[in-house]
Amino acid sequence: MDSEYFLQSIRKGDNIGIGKIYTKLYPKVKRHIIQRDGSEDDAKDIMQKALMQLSVRAQDTNFEISSSFDGYFMVICKNLWIREAKKLKLRVTNDTTLDLVSDDMDVAMSAFEQEKWELFKEKLQEISENCRELLQLFFKKVSYKQIASLKNYASENTVKQRIFKCKAKLKDTIQSDRRYADLKHF
Repeated sequence: MDSEYFLQSIRKGDNIGIGKIYTKLYPKVKRHIIQRDGSEDDAKDIMQKALMQLSVRAQDTNFEISSSFDGYFMVICKNLWIREAKKLKLRVTNDTTLDLVSDDMDVAMSAFEQEKWELFKEKLQEISENCRELLQLFFKKVSYKQIASLKNYASENTVKQRIFKCKAKLKDTIQSDRRYADLKHF
């Protein structure tokens, strides 16, 4: 099954294709959520919200998934679970329970976060390969010492300076995109 098949299934509301998405990806979603203190019911809710969010985005005929469908869908689910876990934590730790966000607003916020993530990933591909590799190691929390060894840099200080410059370059690249202003003011 390829991304286009799944995307078309969602666009058309094809129950067979959507069922295949559910069969293929629900076990991964469930495992992810249960490993992060969620329940099976939480996993089912996240799966449904992710399908709804993707359904809304897929209605735009220009929308396409440049990575694998599985990876894209899992990022949506992970972002939704992060938001849901934060809401649950706030409800548990406060004496008074507040309905912080409606489901519609929650889906909209998740879509907004997904757009920010996509802009970030796109702009990460636009910087130099060396910077991209350095930042990916940095984001994976690889130590400066290990990075210096892997990339044959003279010292940890050199790595820190390079990462600082690469982060600045990535930031400039993101901020120069017209979509950044729209996402910034949301």
